Amino acid sequence: MEIELLTKALSSKITPDVKYDGQTKLAAVLIVIYGKEPMIIMTERPKTMNHHAGEISFPGGTWTQRDDDLLTTALRETKEEMNLDVSRQQIIGQIRPVTTLNSGFTIIPFICILDEIPKLIPNSEIETILHIPFVPLLNTIEDDLDPLHKSIQEMYTFRYQHHLIWGASARMLKQMFNLLSETGVL
Repeated sequence: MEIELLTKALSSKITPDVKYDGQTKLAAVLIVIYGKEPMIIMTERPKTMNHHAGEISFPGGTWTQRDDDLLTTALRETKEEMNLDVSRQQIIGQIRPVTTLNSGFTIIPFICILDEIPKLIPNSEIETILHIPFVPLLNTIEDDLDPLHKSIQEMYTFRYQHHLIWGASARMLKQMFNLLSETGVL
């Protein structure tokens, strides 16, 4: 898959403004795709974490009032979690927000496509940084048959080696799967 086609298919308007109602828990993630044979970066969270322990997710985290907007949150958290500096100018788009099943966060996912990345250094919030071949990952899509996961909407799973990707991260991947399928890239 050519990066130019991928970039065109995933490019969209970026609306990082915070619409905070005083109750909704807001978060933002950065979906990082890189390389000639596109790879996607995901993280495995330590099993000791309070929220989403052991899950596979995208780098990112909770919006704080010191963040100018949700894109600032995604960039800040990505830098903190794995020492990856991405500039606002490198963001090509975003996909629809998703809500987490068990913690009630509304997450805004932003997308960047980079030629290459430096050596990544995980912080204590990250057990492992995964470099996953993007198209093969998308091709592992299946319906999530776990009845506990069906409480809010359609659910999907993706697999990479022994890792199961489900929940909000899988719904983000499904959106990208749909975009790439609709534009004929997949």
